[in-house]
Amino acid sequence: MAGRFGAVVTAMVTPFEEDRVDLVRAQEVASWLFDHGSDALVVTGSTGEAATLSDEEKIALWRATAEVGKGQVIAGAGTYDTAHTVHLTEEAEKAGADAMLIVTPYYNKPPQRGLVEHFTAAANATSKPVMVYNIPGRTGTRIEHHTLLSLAEVDNIVGVKDSTGDLDGMSHLAREIPEGFEIYCGDDWATFAMVLAGARGVVSVAAHVVGERIKRMIELIEGGDVPAARKLHEELVPVYDAMFITSNPIPLKAAMALIGQPVGPPRLPLVPATDAEIAAVRKALEDAGVA
Repeated sequence: MAGRFGAVVTAMVTPFEEDRVDLVRAQEVASWLFDHGSDALVVTGSTGEAATLSDEEKIALWRATAEVGKGQVIAGAGTYDTAHTVHLTEEAEKAGADAMLIVTPYYNKPPQRGLVEHFTAAANATSKPVMVYNIPGRTGTRIEHHTLLSLAEVDNIVGVKDSTGDLDGMSHLAREIPEGFEIYCGDDWATFAMVLAGARGVVSVAAHVVGERIKRMIELIEGGDVPAARKLHEELVPVYDAMFITSNPIPLKAAMALIGQPVGPPRLPLVPATDAEIAAVRKALEDAGVA
């Protein structure tokens, strides 16, 4: 059974017109994603280029996407500064967000006891559900197993987005977490295996272009038709791979243009896809029957 945020949570891109956040386009993209397989959206996460957005831009994006009203909006409110994270969490709730995604503080590498205090402070700043985001490849710090079990005791910390790539660790976590705390896969390529092992859904990049098929794959797993789900997984692997041929969301923004949903260029220091990268993305989409 899918989790509280549904089966497919799309980590939404931030549309730009030149270097300006395009709020009208953000609402259009959000609506389109909800109509094409997404149960919820993470707004201003890694895929949304949160690191280069001002607080004012983030708040405007949360408010604009919440107004669409077709599904849940999860605000990417985490930073490497606890006080700043608390501030953004409070602002996200005011802006209408339904939940928060709080990433592990990056760059400063806090110890595990610091992580407990950081995430607890963010959770205490809101009445909304909080999902912690474990992505050591980007942050330099892993939320360890015992830390996640401690965080699961906080009333409104309700789950983890797991981008560790550690299926064994995730399987052990799934056995030990209390009822009501849910694991979401944080890597498209791992969705099939992680849902089989107990994840409740995926926070996905590829769902921008194949969201309905990812949702169908998860439904097939839940319904017990694993061979059919595996076949879908195998068909989607080239799309998963293409979304990460260079830094996310460069390939995704190219893909969105190719399927007729342009979202403008990324913001520096990210740069637009090269011709070769666009060609690779196009081939993957064509092979999957998307474009």
